[in-house]
Amino acid sequence: MIIDADCHISSHKWDALAMTAPELVAEMDRAGVDRALVWLKPPYNKDIEPENHAIYEAVCRYPDRLIGFGWANPRLGKAVTEITIQRCFEEYGFAGIKFNGAQDDYLIDDKQLALPFIEQAARYGKPIAFHTGADFYENTHPYRLGRIASRFPEIPFLMVHMGGAGIPALWRSAIETAREHPNITLIGSAIDELPILSAIQALGPDRVCFGSDMPFGLMHVQLAKYLALLRDYDTAARQQVLGGNFAQLVGIGA
Repeated sequence: MIIDADCHISSHKWDALAMTAPELVAEMDRAGVDRALVWLKPPYNKDIEPENHAIYEAVCRYPDRLIGFGWANPRLGKAVTEITIQRCFEEYGFAGIKFNGAQDDYLIDDKQLALPFIEQAARYGKPIAFHTGADFYENTHPYRLGRIASRFPEIPFLMVHMGGAGIPALWRSAIETAREHPNITLIGSAIDELPILSAIQALGPDRVCFGSDMPFGLMHVQLAKYLALLRDYDTAARQQVLGGNFAQLVGIGA
């Protein structure tokens, strides 16, 4: 089973890159991808509830293809963010939730703004994902996720982009942080192949997941890249990176 661990979908076609759930599933079929993690696509109008609800509806429509993650923005205030997190897990039944300090402009380990909500999300015991990238490295540096991971060692964390999404990528810091915190798994999306290969070599094939960042990256092209860089690994290792690791994190069969 091949699982794309980083895809963005939208409630409707509100810009040139926006991709709806049916369009994503069609791309999955063309690429030979079995399942995909889906969360909302930034930029958005800051009213994230319609987009989180669209993720829920998409998962209901394609329960065997799409794996939903919610999105929380601490900048929207205490009441809104608390309700968002509660709804994502208790009403929508999402497999996890994502925080993006680049898109929403905050330090991901801010003790007053972010950590109370991360603590709330951690109570559900499900994976928590963080954008970590060079596009806004001050807010989303891998080291900041390391601090969070050390506070919640029982929670699995996803380091989305493993310090990429910009140049120069912070992939060495991402690998170093993941080595120090075994509850962090890297999603190698929006980053070149050599950092991904270095992460697999340094951490093992059980700590890295395939991700395309669709629609910002083309799913079939990114999958071809992964198949090429994994050519010297055995079948078991390839299966781990291409889907098995993520399936284990969210508790589904792969």
